[in-house]
Amino acid sequence: MPSRIALSRRLAARSARLGLWLVGALALAGCTTTAAVIGALGIATDTSASWSIAKYFHDKWVEGGPVPCYYLNSVERALAPHCLPYQPGLMKAEDLAASYKLPLCPLAMAARDVRLWPALPELIDKGQMPEACARAPLVELAQADPCPDFGAATPAVRESLLWLAQADARAIHHDVVRMLSCPRARAAGFDSVIERWVAQGQMPPGQLGFSPLSALDPEMLGTPLSAQLEASGHRIGAALDPYDGKLQPGFEAAFRSGNYRALDWWLTRAPQLVNRVPPQQGDQVPWIPLAKTLGTDWLEPAVQRQTMAEYLLAHGANPSTRLPAQPEMTVLRLARQLHSPLLPLLERAPAPRARVAGRGGP
Repeated sequence: MPSRIALSRRLAARSARLGLWLVGALALAGCTTTAAVIGALGIATDTSASWSIAKYFHDKWVEGGPVPCYYLNSVERALAPHCLPYQPGLMKAEDLAASYKLPLCPLAMAARDVRLWPALPELIDKGQMPEACARAPLVELAQADPCPDFGAATPAVRESLLWLAQADARAIHHDVVRMLSCPRARAAGFDSVIERWVAQGQMPPGQLGFSPLSALDPEMLGTPLSAQLEASGHRIGAALDPYDGKLQPGFEAAFRSGNYRALDWWLTRAPQLVNRVPPQQGDQVPWIPLAKTLGTDWLEPAVQRQTMAEYLLAHGANPSTRLPAQPEMTVLRLARQLHSPLLPLLERAPAPRARVAGRGGP
C-alpha cells in the first residue's frame, strides 16, 4: 500500500498535469465558448476531486469575467450569452420560480437579445407570462435592437414573438410599432401585428401614450395602413405631441434617413415643420431642419446635406429663421460662422413661398 507521502505526491502531480491540460485547453479553444471548454473538462475529469481542481483553475483563468456557467442555475445558464449554445429542455421549474436573481424577468432577458431567442419557446411552454415583467418584453427588444432580423429566427421563435405581441397589451407601444414596421419585420410579415391591432380596435385615437402615425417606420407612411389609421381618427397634431418611447419620432426619423417620400407626407399635413419642429420629449427644445443640414451629426451618412437643404428650401424653408436656443442667430448667420459649404445655396435662396403639396424629393 503506497505511503501517505507518495499518495500526496501523486495527487499533486495529477493536479499539476490537470492544470497544464486546462491551460492548454483554454489556449487552444480560441473562439470556443466558456461553456464548451467546461463541457470538455467534464468529460476529461472523472472524479469529484479532479472536477474541483478543474473548476479552481478555470475560476482563476476567468477571474473578473462572467460567472462560470457551472455556478448558474438552469435558467440563468440558458439566459447567459457566454453559456451558449442553448440546450432545450434543461430549464427546471424550481429555477424559474427563483428567477428573481436575474436583472430582468426571463421573458424579457430572452426577448431583448437575439442570441437568446431560442429559449423563448421553452420559457412560454413552461408558463412564463409577460405580466411578470416590469416592462413588455417586446419593448425591451425594440429599445435594444430597433430592427432585428426576424426572418433569421426559427418558426418556433417567430411564433413566440408573435404570441408576446398578442398576449401583452403593453406591447402596443411607440417603439414596438416602429420595430414591427421596420424593413426586416415587414419582410417576415410581422407588420401584420399592427394591422391586427388596428382591426381589433386596440389602437383607439387619444387613448395611447403615443401616435401610431409617428411610430410607424417612415416607409409605411402613405400605405393603406397609415390611411387606415387616419381614417380611424388619428391626426397629425397628436403625432407631434410628446410620447412614451425612446426611438426617434416619425418626422425626425424621416429627416435623418433622407426619406423624401415620407417627408412629403409630413409636410403635406404639417407644412410648418419645414421651419420648426416642436420638441417631443421633456428635455428637448424645438429644432430647425435647415440648421441641422449645416452639421455632420444629424443626417445619416448616405444622405447628402446639399440635397436635403435644396429639398427644404424648395418646400419653404427660410434661411432667416432664428434658432430657438439663440434668438440672435439665424440659420444664414450660423452658416457664415461655420464657413459652411451650403452658404452659397442659402444666400441665393429666394424668399420663402408656399410649398406645392405632394411635391417629391430632389
